[in-house]
Amino acid sequence: MVASNPLFQGGGRLSSVSKRFRATVINDIWPEVFFFTLVATMVSLVSQLTTHNLSISNQMLTVLGTVLGLVISFRTSTAYERFSEGRRLWTNIAIASRNLAQVIWIHAPFERVDKKTNQPLTHVRIVIEKKTMINLIQGFSVSVKHLLRGEAGVYYADLYPLISCLPRFTSPKHTTEDDIMPLWRASEMDHKMHNTIREQSFSSGTLNTVLERAQSDPTVLNEKHTSDMSESEVGWLNSLRGRTGKKFDPEKALAIIPSEHPLKPSRNPPKETIFDYFPFLRLFKLIWRRATRRFRPRPDDSAEQHRSFSGRKIRPELADSNVPLEITLFLQNYFAMLMRNAQLQPASATTMINAINSLQDTVSNLERIKNTPLPFAYQAHLRMSLWLYLFFLPFQIYTAFKFMTIPATAFASFLLLGFLEIGQEIENPFNYDLNDLDLDHFCLVIQRELHEVTAHTTPDLDEFVFSQWNQPFAPADRRTAKEMMEDLDHEYHAPEGKHNIRRTLLKSWHEVDKITRN
Repeated sequence: MVASNPLFQGGGRLSSVSKRFRATVINDIWPEVFFFTLVATMVSLVSQLTTHNLSISNQMLTVLGTVLGLVISFRTSTAYERFSEGRRLWTNIAIASRNLAQVIWIHAPFERVDKKTNQPLTHVRIVIEKKTMINLIQGFSVSVKHLLRGEAGVYYADLYPLISCLPRFTSPKHTTEDDIMPLWRASEMDHKMHNTIREQSFSSGTLNTVLERAQSDPTVLNEKHTSDMSESEVGWLNSLRGRTGKKFDPEKALAIIPSEHPLKPSRNPPKETIFDYFPFLRLFKLIWRRATRRFRPRPDDSAEQHRSFSGRKIRPELADSNVPLEITLFLQNYFAMLMRNAQLQPASATTMINAINSLQDTVSNLERIKNTPLPFAYQAHLRMSLWLYLFFLPFQIYTAFKFMTIPATAFASFLLLGFLEIGQEIENPFNYDLNDLDLDHFCLVIQRELHEVTAHTTPDLDEFVFSQWNQPFAPADRRTAKEMMEDLDHEYHAPEGKHNIRRTLLKSWHEVDKITRN
């Protein structure tokens, strides 16, 4: 999402100019604006240069304009409500992820006993267990991001390292294709439907690679898959994993786990072409294709499938993926284990289950926004009404504006069609458009916050409260906590010590109130 105004920031480089241009809706509305401008030009030339006057009464102009303005305003406001709700829901994911991670890291005890052997579990074992669950929480937000962008499966550079430890089969003893668990089966189906050009470099059969992945050591699997590849192929594989050494490469912070399939980039926005800079060139592209289609095959359009011929954006459909659901099931399973072993207090257990339920509710609401556009009849009727209004506009204003009808019609078309297209643009705010929500930024914020939670050492209070670095009663009493505890003759330790402490705190309030006011 473009948080700042891109029209007045940045340098004069071509990429900066392109970003400013693509942040507008000009590329979506220019064919319609051009058409209505031609109509206005035709009306002006015919009425001025011939004996035929094409002007008509403008009695309906004010009434229809007011009605259309109100309807377009309602359309834009409704779309912005969906945009704003999507942002609030992502805030809910961040809050629930923080709360869940804090309960797991702090409230789940580090001192445990194995019920089978009655031996205490090692500290490192418990930390690994907790950190793995928190990685799944991070993977949840990343999986939701790919789900909303229509990217199915788990083979992404920012998702696969977080969930690669999850089991592939219903039972370790069964390794047939029918035993693949739903999360990985969905990924395999997606991989079959979208074969990459390098699939043969890894295995000859999808099931064989999955079985090999489930039964092999990751290091051995990685060596086997890369031993027969050239240096350029290995570099290609590393680029898919996000290890290219770019200036901004957040995947470097993730684990490096070999996969049986090539990992897709964490971000896969539509590629820019010259037609994004100069949309009118699409007309020449169509003419060139029709003129040369008999002499050569049609060129590949995979880089431009995000736009129609007129330049209008083509929205991707919601992916059929169950990855967020699978992750919440594993989190629920961990919660059930803690409850069975009586390792959570009731209040902490309530907070944890509420956070998991909040994650599930949020992804359902995000899917609702993605899958519920405004009814087609409403959108079609509004657009056709606006087209008719703009088509007859130059006929109604020619008498008053003469040749100024041409720029007046162009401006009115740009204004009304722009507002209508803005509503269409922000109605689904989960894609790669510059005006969409920055889902990658949200996921990285959650990643940083979760790592900050796990960096907390949960120390005992005596380690930091009663130290010489703590002056709890400042500014009224600037002695350290250690000095106050060691000075047993002070009035704080007297029978009326509670009253003396309150008097000190009241004095602190007076001083702070005086210092902080002008």
